[in-house]
Amino acid sequence: MDREFPVGSQPEGRIAAITRRGFVAALGGAGGLALAGATAPALARAAKFRLRYGTAFPANHPGVTRIQQAAVAIAKETGGLVALQIYPNSQLGSEPDMFTQTRSGALDFMSTSGVNQTVVPAGSINAVAFAFEDYKHVWAAMDGGLGDHVRGLFGKVGLHVLPKMLDNGYRNITSSARPIHGPADLRGFKIRVPGNPLWVTMFSDLGAAPTPVDFGELYAALQTHLVDGEENPLALIESAKLYEVQKYVAMTGHIWDGHYIFANQRRWKSLPADARAVITRHLDAAALQERADIVALNDGLVGTLTKAGLRFNTPAKPPFRDGLRAAGFYRHWQKKFGTEAWTLLEKYTGPL
Repeated sequence: MDREFPVGSQPEGRIAAITRRGFVAALGGAGGLALAGATAPALARAAKFRLRYGTAFPANHPGVTRIQQAAVAIAKETGGLVALQIYPNSQLGSEPDMFTQTRSGALDFMSTSGVNQTVVPAGSINAVAFAFEDYKHVWAAMDGGLGDHVRGLFGKVGLHVLPKMLDNGYRNITSSARPIHGPADLRGFKIRVPGNPLWVTMFSDLGAAPTPVDFGELYAALQTHLVDGEENPLALIESAKLYEVQKYVAMTGHIWDGHYIFANQRRWKSLPADARAVITRHLDAAALQERADIVALNDGLVGTLTKAGLRFNTPAKPPFRDGLRAAGFYRHWQKKFGTEAWTLLEKYTGPL
């Protein structure tokens, strides 16, 4: 996820049609666990260790509902010793704000993706354009050697990273005036991107005009044609109702976007070892469940968004990769991320 959902700005929205019946049922009635900022107020007050977890995901996103379930399980298994309080929808600030708070110790936990690049450049290596063909390669890398390397780098700057990442999905391009079939269609195309150098460089190298816009202002920017299009996972395209101001979706899958779960390292080490083990086990389980939820949601969203009026196409990826190679994109980011991290990336993706 990028710098999404400033406080009070996230549009009300459905994540998908599945959310209303099948998804909530699959969560075992998770709607009853969405306690808007607290696992359970009385339990939280009685707990010895009260830990706050901030996220930009909206309250009905699997990245919130599954963590809420984990919080309930953690409280139960520790006999109320640990209360993990969940704050969705950027209630505690923007993603950059929460990331800074977690590094300083003002916040105990948070999840994010791109903003961490400002502290650990290789923290966004998972988002190298057109790197991962599918989830099999994503999870082999991020649960394996590449993820271990990046987590170690964050450990050097005061952050503990949980072993399993959350899935934010593959990002796709939407547009209002014409479909995107290949790199030529991006020339001069004003596309909204998060304020992340990796995104900006990618679209610049493809000839587009990347324009950073806060997510809370994106709907209006598309509506007024400040930008011609944007790129996001399908779940966010649907939940923010961007189908109302866009006509086309190109299933480019150009970036795989995932969230690390961060903890302040000093705070983490201050917890008893057995409490850390319980927290790790349940947050890892929540991440694995959330990944399956996202796949299920995305499988249903093409039909949902088609009914809402969007037209889909699936461009061939090699021309985009060729354009980026010719522009020196991969060479540039190999230098930025470092030889060790890049070698690990290509172990899972093949030569870029």
